[in-house]
Amino acid sequence: QEAGLVPIVEPEVLMDGDNDIDTCYEATTETLREVYYELGTHRVALEGTLLKPNMVLSGKEASNRASAEQVAEMTVNCFLNTVPAAVPGVVFLSGGQSDDEATVNLDAINRYAASCGVPWELSFSYGRGLQAAPLKAWNGVAANIPAAQAAYYHRAKVTSAARRGEYTAEMEEAAD
Repeated sequence: QEAGLVPIVEPEVLMDGDNDIDTCYEATTETLREVYYELGTHRVALEGTLLKPNMVLSGKEASNRASAEQVAEMTVNCFLNTVPAAVPGVVFLSGGQSDDEATVNLDAINRYAASCGVPWELSFSYGRGLQAAPLKAWNGVAANIPAAQAAYYHRAKVTSAARRGEYTAEMEEAAD
């Protein structure tokens, strides 16, 4: 901040393993509490930061994966208990989720957050969550560049809709 930069705080609880969503909730809660304690110790102005966390998810190998509604409720409730209102925005990692899963979960989070009146903007900062489909379409072949560009545009469009809580499954079908 002293250099005029916006700190993007990126604590991530990985979704590797077979843990249930409650385990991720506990780990994310503990992590965020510690992060904000340390930021306070270092007198970081939270109003000038962004949080780039994981969503609260079941592990990839969990036998009973949580629904998007469960992800939304547990993620928002975790943040309401740990993320200061002074933080202006939360930009989620896709964190190993598939493109579709990251989009559906972001949409559910924004819908649930709207019903709770959260103090932060909730958006995305996806890498894989935007790039996987375009890279697959491109496959290193120059002739596939238009298809890759179309795939990227589509992912950006539906993810932007999810950021507003306006995503629908029909949007995916429209791209096919």
